Amino acid sequence: MQWHPSTRPDLTNVVFLGNQVDSPFIEVGAFTHFDDEGSGVPFQDGNVLYNYGPQRLVIGRFTAIAPRAAFLMPGGNHPMAGPSTYPFTMFGGTWAENTLEVFSAIDPLPDTVIGNDVWIGRSATIMPGVRIGDGAVVAAHSVVTKDVEPYAIVAGNPARTVRTRFAPDEIETLLRVRWWDWPTEVITEHTALIMGGTPDDLPAVAQTHGTV
Repeated sequence: MQWHPSTRPDLTNVVFLGNQVDSPFIEVGAFTHFDDEGSGVPFQDGNVLYNYGPQRLVIGRFTAIAPRAAFLMPGGNHPMAGPSTYPFTMFGGTWAENTLEVFSAIDPLPDTVIGNDVWIGRSATIMPGVRIGDGAVVAAHSVVTKDVEPYAIVAGNPARTVRTRFAPDEIETLLRVRWWDWPTEVITEHTALIMGGTPDDLPAVAQTHGTV
């Protein structure tokens, strides 16, 4: 399968993740890409940490992930049910036997879910169990510790909403139209409108092509 854009052979740093990732704990939608800066290190090895499952990292379509972005999965969490955060269970033996019941009683975190058309900036860190809505932007070096609303721009450590990209009614329109789910040929025909138009331009296209 094609890892890099076939129409731009010079973009060897750009990887279509859906064609590269083979971890059972990672799901990636079409056209989502990652900039590995030419390192050749697979995304699931270098950027998804503590990926032991059963929780999954789910990424939608047409999402862009900048270099050194990190996704921390729940497998790296330490217990905080009592006085100590030391991971006794991990070491097996009597420690595991004595703490397994306590460890098993801790509520597991959910999957980490990244929406469609999300832009994750350079060196951003996404914490376990976070949901990032469609169309959101995560600024470079941000640490996302809680859910991000669709079309919100977040920045900082911990990341906070700076503003939303569109008005509430426009966001509602975009979430209804879901251009990223259109057939590829329809998207291709209307890329200029998707990239440079307004949310109100898209419903007419969707209706014409029967995608809503």
